[in-house]
Amino acid sequence: MLEMYKFETNQLLEQLEQLIINSEKSNCYSQEAINEIFRIMHTIKGSSAMMLFNGISTLAHSIEDLFFYLRESKPENVDYIKLSDLVLLCTDFIKEELSKIESGIEPDGDSSDLVNTIKKFLGELKSIGGSTAVHENNDDVNEKDGSKKQKYFITDSLSESSMKNSYKAVVYFEDGCEMENIRAFSILHSLKDLAQGIKSEPADIIENEESSQIIKESGFKMFFCSDKPYEDIEKVLNETLFLKKLELEIVDNNDETHSVKKKPVIDLESDRPITSEVIRPEKEKEKDQANKSLLQNIISVNVNKLDKLMDLVGELVISEAMVTSNPDLKGLSLENFNKAASQLKKITSELQDIVMSIRMVPLSATFQKMNRIVRDMCKKLDKDVDLEILGEETEVDKNIIENISDPLMHLIRNSIDHGIETREERIKNGKSLKGKITLEAKNEGGEVIIIVKDDGRGLNKEKILQKAIDNGLIQDTNKDISDREVFSMIFLPGFSTKENVTEFSGRGVGMDVVSNNIEKIGGAVNVDSTVGEGTTMTIRIPLTLAIIDGMNIRVSNSTYTIPITSIKESFRVKEDELITDPDGNEMIMVRGDCYPILRMHKLFNIKDSISNISEGITIMVESEMDTVCLFADELLGEQQVVVKALPQYIKKVKGIAGCTLLGEGTISLILDIAALVKGR
Repeated sequence: MLEMYKFETNQLLEQLEQLIINSEKSNCYSQEAINEIFRIMHTIKGSSAMMLFNGISTLAHSIEDLFFYLRESKPENVDYIKLSDLVLLCTDFIKEELSKIESGIEPDGDSSDLVNTIKKFLGELKSIGGSTAVHENNDDVNEKDGSKKQKYFITDSLSESSMKNSYKAVVYFEDGCEMENIRAFSILHSLKDLAQGIKSEPADIIENEESSQIIKESGFKMFFCSDKPYEDIEKVLNETLFLKKLELEIVDNNDETHSVKKKPVIDLESDRPITSEVIRPEKEKEKDQANKSLLQNIISVNVNKLDKLMDLVGELVISEAMVTSNPDLKGLSLENFNKAASQLKKITSELQDIVMSIRMVPLSATFQKMNRIVRDMCKKLDKDVDLEILGEETEVDKNIIENISDPLMHLIRNSIDHGIETREERIKNGKSLKGKITLEAKNEGGEVIIIVKDDGRGLNKEKILQKAIDNGLIQDTNKDISDREVFSMIFLPGFSTKENVTEFSGRGVGMDVVSNNIEKIGGAVNVDSTVGEGTTMTIRIPLTLAIIDGMNIRVSNSTYTIPITSIKESFRVKEDELITDPDGNEMIMVRGDCYPILRMHKLFNIKDSISNISEGITIMVESEMDTVCLFADELLGEQQVVVKALPQYIKKVKGIAGCTLLGEGTISLILDIAALVKGR
C-alpha cells in the first residue's frame, strides 16, 4: 500500500506542477485547471490522512480550501504569480516529505508556516472579494499551530431530527486504479462536514486488507443523513478521482430496507443521468462492457517484476546461443535441427522485443520536469527564457530514464546561467528579448539522440583554453587543439569559467555529473558552439542496457565484444600502409583521413597474439565523433549478447564495460569504446 501511495502521489505532484506552470504562462487559471488542482489536492489529502502522514494531509487540505474558494467565488484581481509560487512551495514540501518516506525516515516536516501563509493569502482574497460565505472544509484544524486532529472513526448514530434527507450512495472506481480503500476513505473524509451518521459497506476499510477487493467487485456503499440538497451531495461525490460510476439515492429514513424515493444514476462513461423508471438501452450496456474491457487491458506492474522478466529473457538468449552454437554440432549435417533452431531463434527474438517494449517509457515526464527548473531559474536570475520541447514521445528503457534526469537538469541550468544573456545584453546584440532553449529527442539507429540547444552567447574558446592552461590541463601550448576538444574540457572535474561561485554554478560540478552519468549508461555527449549564436549539447544514449548486438573478436585465446553501433567498418592493413608519428604512435591513412591504431594485445597485455598487422584484422570504431582503429587477431561474428556487470571483486578496468556469456560457454569482455577513444 505504501508503494502505491508513493507512486500515485508523485504522479499527482508532477501533474500539479505542470498545471501550475502552464497556468502561470497564460497568467490565468482556467476553471478546468482550478477543478483539476482541487481534485489532486483532495486525493493527496485523503490518501495521506489514511497513511497517517499528518503534515502532508494538513497542507494538502489548506491548498484544497484555497482552490475551493477560487472555484466557487471566482474572485477577480487574483495575484496568480504569488498563487503559483505558494503552491509550488507546497509541492516542494510534499516532495521532501516523500523523499523521507522513500528513505525510511519519519516525515516529520512542519507545514504550519505554509498552512498559515495559505490562510493569509485566502484571507486577502476574501477581503478583496468581499465574500466569506463560501463553505470551507476546516477538518478540525488547530488554529494555533495549523495541525489537524486525525480521526479514523465513523459514528453509527443518526441525527434524524436535525438532518432533512437520508442518502444511499454507491461509488464504483475505474478498473485498475488500485488503492480502492484509500480512495473510499477520501470520500468519507470529504463528506464528514456535510453529513452525519455515516455508515459504509465495507465498514473496516482501514484495518481490513480485503476491503479493496470488496469495493472493486461490489462498489463502496454509504448511508448518511444531510440537510444539504441532492445536487450538493452529488457535486461533492462527482469530484472523486478515478470515479467510474455513481449511484445516489434519497431513501426513507424510517424504512429499514431503504426503499427508494428517487434513484438517479450518474454514469460517468455515458455522461447521461437517467431515473429509475428508464431502462438502459442495450447499446449503452454494450458500450459500458467495451469500456470495461478497455480499462482492464491496462494494468500497473511492479518494475522489479519487469527486471526479473528481462533477466530471464537474457538467460533464454544465452541458452539459445549455447544450444545452436554447441561445439559438438560442428561438422554434422542436421537439417531438421537447423530448422528447429531457426524457429527457436525467431521466437526468442520476438519475445525479447516484446519484453523490451514493455520496459520502454516515453521521455515526456522527464522533459516536462525541466519546465519547473527553467521557471525557477528565470525568476532568480531575472531572465526570460522559453523552453521548447520536441520529440517527448521518444521511448527509452526505464533504467536509462532514471540516469538521464540529472544530466538534463544540469545542461538546462548551464544553458540558462552561462548561455542565455541578460535582457540588456540581448537587446544590445540585436536578439529577441526572450531567450530560447530547445530540448529535443529522436531515434537514430539503435540510439536515442537528445539535444539541448540555446540561442545564447555561445562558448568562449579562448577563455576555456586559458582556464585549462591555468589549471595545468594542457602541457603543450603550441599543440593545435580542435574546437571540439576545447569545448569538451567543460566536462572535466572542477572546471568552471565562472569567476564567482553562485547558487547555480561556479564549482565545476554540474557538467562533470553530466559526463559521468551519461558514460555510466554507455552514452556520449559532445558540444558544438558558435560565439554570439548559441550552444548545442548532443547526448547519444543506447535504447537499452540489457541486450545489445555485438561483434565478437579474438585476441590470442581471449574474446572481446564490440557494440555494433560503435563499428564503422573493418579491413586488413598492409605493412607498408602503417604510419608512425614522431611520438611513436601508429596511424593508418583511410580515404585521406589519418586514424590512430590501438593494438588490443598491447592494451590488455596479452601474449601469443598476432603482431603482424597484415595477418590480423583492423576494426574502425567511433565514439563522440572521434575514431580509432582496433587491431585484433580475428573477427568471430555478430551475436546478440546479454550485458552483465563485472563482479564486485574486480576493480573497474579501463576500456571494459561489462561481460557476457557466449554460446560455447566462454566469457567475452564487452569493450567500452568511449573510454578507449578518450584514453588513447
